[in-house]
Amino acid sequence: MLVVETIAKIRRLSLVQGKTIKAICRELGISRKVVRKVLRSEETEFRYERKHQPYPRMGAWREKLDLLLSANAAKPQRERLTLIRIYEELRGLGYDGSYSSVWRHAQDWEEQRGSAAA
Repeated sequence: MLVVETIAKIRRLSLVQGKTIKAICRELGISRKVVRKVLRSEETEFRYERKHQPYPRMGAWREKLDLLLSANAAKPQRERLTLIRIYEELRGLGYDGSYSSVWRHAQDWEEQRGSAAA
């Protein structure tokens, strides 16, 4: 992610001091592709935000995870499992995906549950 100060430095070096793209890359330690992108556009900040996160390995395990999450939510507060424990339980059943996909699914599940309760 580029910061506004870096973008300003790139434009200052190019437009005011007249340096080449290659010289700017050497001085700031960034790629030519990035320097060209900054010089060609009028943007002041560059960000990438993913709109949809796929769950490639979660497909067959969603029902089981939903059951574990609902059973966990029904327990008293002190007896509830942490999400890491739920992930480890899934791993014991044969799930080979990552913890982050379980975490994202649990967040979505919690949002849907909260909106349904409201």
